[in-house]
Amino acid sequence: MPNPSPARALLDRAERHVKPIARWGINHGLPRVVLRVAARRGDLQGRLAVEATTGTDLTGLFDDMRSRGPIVTSKIGYLTARHTAVKEILTSDAFRTIRFLPGAGLLGKLTTWSASDLLHPVQPPSLLVSEPPEHTRYRKLVTRVFTVRAVERLRDRTQEIADELLDRLDLSKPVDLIEAYCGLLPVTVISEILGVPPEERATMLALGSAAAPSLDLGLSWRVFRDVESTLAAFDSWLTKHLDTLRANPGDNLLSELIAAREDGVGLTERELKATAGLVLAAGFETTVNLLGNGIALLARHSSQLQNLREDPGLWGNTVDEVLRYDSPILLTGRMCRRDTEICGVPIPRDTVVSTVLAGANRDPEIFDNPAAFDVTRPNARDHVSFGAGRHYCLGASLARMEGEIGLRAIFDRFPDLRALPGARRRTTRVLRGFENLPIALK
Repeated sequence: MPNPSPARALLDRAERHVKPIARWGINHGLPRVVLRVAARRGDLQGRLAVEATTGTDLTGLFDDMRSRGPIVTSKIGYLTARHTAVKEILTSDAFRTIRFLPGAGLLGKLTTWSASDLLHPVQPPSLLVSEPPEHTRYRKLVTRVFTVRAVERLRDRTQEIADELLDRLDLSKPVDLIEAYCGLLPVTVISEILGVPPEERATMLALGSAAAPSLDLGLSWRVFRDVESTLAAFDSWLTKHLDTLRANPGDNLLSELIAAREDGVGLTERELKATAGLVLAAGFETTVNLLGNGIALLARHSSQLQNLREDPGLWGNTVDEVLRYDSPILLTGRMCRRDTEICGVPIPRDTVVSTVLAGANRDPEIFDNPAAFDVTRPNARDHVSFGAGRHYCLGASLARMEGEIGLRAIFDRFPDLRALPGARRRTTRVLRGFENLPIALK
């Protein structure tokens, strides 16, 4: 076979090296600079983007946002931390999920040239960003498999997994519960949902953890390269896994999804991969954060643990209070389709609004004494951590079930566990939780 021409070799090199640099510059490098400059000037959008990665308490920032009205205009966009406004935006057909399409100028041409065909949780056909009519067909097929009844079938197995993990903990020394429990419980459940054999679950855990920053904007070059490498590795692994399940279907939800049909039409290969990737990225990572955040909160609030001992029926409500008080997801964005109003504030067409879910969950107009962690809170379930409207989290029932079992199991087994110094929050912006959580079990 003849060697490629020098010109062809140069183009191939551009494909391999220049395109990723262009993608990073457009999608992360430039926004990173803009957000940091805005933060230094006190812009609320910029401050939120920067401070969210530091692990600091954002309560004061949320209060500041709400004090400025239902919709805050910043130098780089609109945002809201008001519960009523967030719900209205997420349920209104005047808004769609953010999907930036390249324009006709130089930047648009560069975006088109450098685009990657990697599956990404915030790129179509992911359910996170699909819109009707594709979203309607897509979600209908997926919902037929991920039903509440299907999740309840996993309840006993989830309890078994939690018990097995707790049996293995070393009581003689401090334990990092993120590594030894909070990560392993959901990855084992997700692996069984996806039909992943036990010997490949360590790969799933590593891929899920490495892909967590993929939801963020303004990644560093190093993190961006790691994320793209992880997404490519996951795509390669998933191709082989889907082929295996087609040849040998198992008793798992992914095998059912492969076979699901609506009017004789099923999901395409890319849609199947997008669904599996979303289950891993959203279902796994958010549940890790829910468990870690919940353990940390209950370890600090002995009075709330006493409420649970006196009334174990409160464990389900406790999960919703954890989701409200320390939301595993900070925010989500929407693009305005047409000129509209939200809570009396005009929103122009083609503008982006950041709905700060964690801020809405602390809105005193909805929640009495929102700064208090209260497992008896009567309206804890009114939080918006699962979103709202047509993009309401498909895995909400699974997350609630895993959270209830995971939290109750560890405190039933180790009622005197203590949080130790050294806990560290994650540096991701959208996903909020602990990087490590050292605990003394006795």
